[in-house]
Formats: sequence, C-alpha cells, structure tokens
Amino acid sequence: MSATREVLVAGVGMVPFAKPGKSPPYDEMGAAAIRMALADAGIDYGAVEQAYAGFVFAGSCAGQRTIYKAGMSGIPIINVNNNCSTGSSALFLARQAVASGMVECALAVGFEEMDPGPIPDAFPQRISPFADFDTACDTLVDVDLPLALRYFGGAGKAHMERYGTTLRDFAEVRAKASRHAARNPLSVFRNVMTAQDVLDAPLIWPGVMTKPMACPPTCGAAAALVVSRDFARKHGLDPKVRIAAQVMTTDHPVTLQSQDMIQLVGRDMTERASAQVYEQTGVGPEDIRVVELHDCFAHNEVVTYEGLGLCPEGGAARFIADGDNTYGGRVVTNPSGGLLSKGHPLGATGLAQCFELTHQLRGSAGGRQVEGVRHALAHNLGLGGACVVTLYEQC
Repeated sequence: MSATREVLVAGVGMVPFAKPGKSPPYDEMGAAAIRMALADAGIDYGAVEQAYAGFVFAGSCAGQRTIYKAGMSGIPIINVNNNCSTGSSALFLARQAVASGMVECALAVGFEEMDPGPIPDAFPQRISPFADFDTACDTLVDVDLPLALRYFGGAGKAHMERYGTTLRDFAEVRAKASRHAARNPLSVFRNVMTAQDVLDAPLIWPGVMTKPMACPPTCGAAAALVVSRDFARKHGLDPKVRIAAQVMTTDHPVTLQSQDMIQLVGRDMTERASAQVYEQTGVGPEDIRVVELHDCFAHNEVVTYEGLGLCPEGGAARFIADGDNTYGGRVVTNPSGGLLSKGHPLGATGLAQCFELTHQLRGSAGGRQVEGVRHALAHNLGLGGACVVTLYEQC
C-alpha cells in the first residue's frame, strides 16, 4: 500500500565510525547521533512522538537505554533487529508511523558496538535462523569459511562463472570505495587503495576474494527524524528532502529453491523491492545519479548493480570498466565509501545511508557532493532475510 501522507526527512545525525575497541559505548554513540539529528532538524526531543531503535548486538531494551540519554518523555520506543538491514527497518517503521497519520514526528536511530573478527552465532545452542540457508549453501559451496564469506564469496564466484566477471572487477569496486571514503571524515578507513593493492592483499578464498573485499566489523551510530508536512509548517521547518517511496521485501521460495548463490544472497528481494519503488514513483534507475547500496562485500556490490537495474544482467563488468559507478560516470555508487570503507555497524548502516543521501540531496556533502542530484536511492540488505530500498528526493 502506498503512503498517503508526505514524509519529510527533517534531521539526520551520524557519529564517526570506528574500529572495535576504539569507539565509545553503544548508548553514548546512539545518543550523540540523536542529538545531532535533533539539532539538524531544529526541534527538541519533546516533539518526538515515537522512536524506533535498531541494533543487533545489544541486550533487550538497549534502545531505551540509548534514547533515554537524549530524553525521557514516556513515548513508545520499539527495538528492531533485522540483521544487516536493521537501520533501514527502523526507518521503515518510523516512516510508516508518519505516513499513516499515527504520529507527526518519529525518530529512527541505529547503533552497534561490534567485536573484532567474523560475526559469531549468538545462540549456538538453538536452531539457527540461517539453518535452511546453510543447507542450500552447503550444496553449492564447498569451502571452510565463516558464514558471510561463504555466502557472498559464493555469489561472486557464481557471477564470475556465469558472466565472466574477474577478480580484478571486484578489486576495482573495492578501490573505488577507498577513493570515495578518502573524502568522508566519518569513514573508518580513509586510506586509498589501487586495484592492484587489493589484488596483492592476503587471500581469503583463492581466486575469489582477498581480505579488503570484505567489509570490517565496525562500531557507530546514525539517526534520522521524519515528520509530516503539517508538522514542518507548524514548527517553522523547511526540510529539503522527502522519502518518495520505501519498500521492504523478504524472501520468496526462489531464494532457497533456485540452487543459485546469487539468489541465496538476496537478488530476488533486491529486484522486487527496487521494481516496486520505481513503479510507485515513476522514477527509474536512469533518473538516479547517486546510490548508497549494501556493499558488505565487493561481490555484493557487483550483484546489486544488476539487481537495482543500474546495468543489464551480466553487464556489471562493463559498468565498472566504463567508470559508470563513480564520479564522472552515470551513477555514483557509495559516495560515502560504503560498508567496505565507511564501515558496517549493522544497526546503524541503513541510517548512515539516509545521512549520506540527505546531504547529497541538500547539496551539503562537501568533497563527496555529486552534481545534479534530484533523486537518490538506498539499498540495505539483511540475510535471513529482509531488503529495504528507499527513494529519497528533493522537495
């Protein structure tokens, strides 16, 4: 169902992302991001009617602990966990609350304080949410690596076998991320790498992946305030950005039944979510100049180019070679540096995308500014699964 009320992005906030052990505690980061978003919007916490807090690695009611540091007004606070798409899921709920007329002003905040190394199974004594996915993956991938590496490396390997994509193509994507992140003071990794640097780095999966092609565990927080047009008028606000459309999809049987690693990592969800966004707005991929997409691995960025319709199926290598994924090309992908260089604190990622694209549409992205931006697309993916695609536009 389409939203019936216009939803405006009134304020955004984001703290610098950091390596594990180098950040403040999650509640301090989240509260700081909230205060930044309130200041950016020019409103007090007392105007917020509902709040949605996204996190994966924190205890029950961590949202309350975090939000209470910004204010305690008795409002509903809902805690959200949707794997890597947690931040955008929190925003999805906040936007729905405003679009439906339930509230005039809602807060979405995402935060994560992560540990070094691969993500562990938090509850090894219980059935894994990925059990069916693991069974499907095991029939296609025979390599002893942590879960995420097998999934996304397997998808990249399938893309190479099917379309002739090369390891250098993935390296070029990773190098591009580093160049973009060098312009972003909030990114955790700002060192520029060449494609050859990426290729010469330690191997994780011979012929498929080197270490820099995988995003690092990261700590950070981001927040957004969404409001109705009536609220903006009443409070004398003049937001420059609105959410034109936002769609969340989950898996269809094809994910598990296709015997296809590209489908197993969410290609169908991405295609269906983006298609619905384009249909609802009349805006197509050819109209979009800037995209923040879920590059948890360089391999997933390549797969997502095609899933979002930025290039034809099998056309990602040409898209990369022509420079159409960066400044001077057709669409700048991940001007923030993306998950690969900016970092990927799971609960914060979708809201960090909102932060970046809001500034792109305002024309306030500084050295990262993409010229001629009227529409901006965000893609946030969580295995298990959920995919949120959001179209932001100037208003």
